[in-house]
Amino acid sequence: MKKLGLFMLTVLISGAVFSQDFEAPQKDGEDFNKVDVRLGADFSLQFQALNHHADSALIPLGNGINLPTANLIVGADLAPGIEVNLTTYLSSRHHVEAWVKGGYLIIDEMQFFNSEIVNKAMDKLTFKAGVMELDYGDAHYRRSDNGNVINNPFVGNYIMDAFTTAPAFEAMFRHEGLLVMAGVNTGSLKPALVGYSGYTNDYTPYNIGDELAYHFKAGYDKELFTDFRLRATLSAFLSNNHHFGSLYYGDRTGSRYYLIMNKQNFSSDDVDPSSGHMSGRWTPGFTDKNHAYMANLFTKYKGIELFATYETSSGTSAFGGSEYQFNQIAIEGLYRFGKDEQFFAGGRYNTVSNSDDMSVDRYQAIAGWYMTNNVKLKLEYVQQTYNNFSEYGSDAGFDGVMFEAAISF
Repeated sequence: MKKLGLFMLTVLISGAVFSQDFEAPQKDGEDFNKVDVRLGADFSLQFQALNHHADSALIPLGNGINLPTANLIVGADLAPGIEVNLTTYLSSRHHVEAWVKGGYLIIDEMQFFNSEIVNKAMDKLTFKAGVMELDYGDAHYRRSDNGNVINNPFVGNYIMDAFTTAPAFEAMFRHEGLLVMAGVNTGSLKPALVGYSGYTNDYTPYNIGDELAYHFKAGYDKELFTDFRLRATLSAFLSNNHHFGSLYYGDRTGSRYYLIMNKQNFSSDDVDPSSGHMSGRWTPGFTDKNHAYMANLFTKYKGIELFATYETSSGTSAFGGSEYQFNQIAIEGLYRFGKDEQFFAGGRYNTVSNSDDMSVDRYQAIAGWYMTNNVKLKLEYVQQTYNNFSEYGSDAGFDGVMFEAAISF
């Protein structure tokens, strides 16, 4: 506890960041003239200098540049208050070829109904439908998404990374800082009509009505007085059964800590970045039943910013069995300074534990520079330890430095 307290005191004294964006603001249909197509892109590149250790034999690691990653974004205003978004991963750690992340509609106005009642209701409502990133929790707004890393003040995402795309529908109500969202989704990033087992030579049909999942969010977000913003939200993701629930397996791009903690199995997979692409994370394995809850607190006063997460998740693995639980805590503080507040520094503490007394602890310290609003440089020191992991032994973890450059427009 002394170590944690000293760490957080250092964080709050030395640093924190710029204004944080969460949900996109509502579009004003009065600004619409014609169909307007927009093109954007994200690029990122890392230099990795990490060391890892365990009682078991791990592969040796060198220092060098990881595969650059990139996203392509196509957006368009289709009608007053209606827009479409399509994101494609051009290159990622897990897939070197291009493939679609998702595409969806955002509806802030429904002028086509020619109804004053509908128009008045839509002043406070937003509908979102398609294959999209689920709005579970607030942490996903601050994570790296392949080439899109400019919103993440750090290099690595959370140890237990709740992120997935899925066919879904969301409805959000916003009024004077209050926000309430309800959504329904298919529970998985991989839609399927039937499965086949090579072990039993059996086919299993999958019916969407039997596997639907639901997600919710409620919170308050407002600038209470000059230079002080407060946001607090509580979110839930509820899936009772599924053939492959993907809330914690939805990142098909991969983590930023390449090849970390890979054991020596004397196989080419040991050194293939696309194999074991979630290295450095700890996923709970809830692909059948998954009930997850996340509480987030965000505060910003002038240049000082604090973001905190508490998450608890319980469920069962692919073939059911006994239920078990994972808990996660993350606390980060950042500070933005300079004439145009283009520099930032800070730190994050992240820990995950389960009902079997296993745990993973991580400390991250960060310094960065916005060369422009679209170009960002980050230097991170990371230290992670594994506790009570039989596969690694009593002394296991990794530490070192990551440098990341990002361009987004």
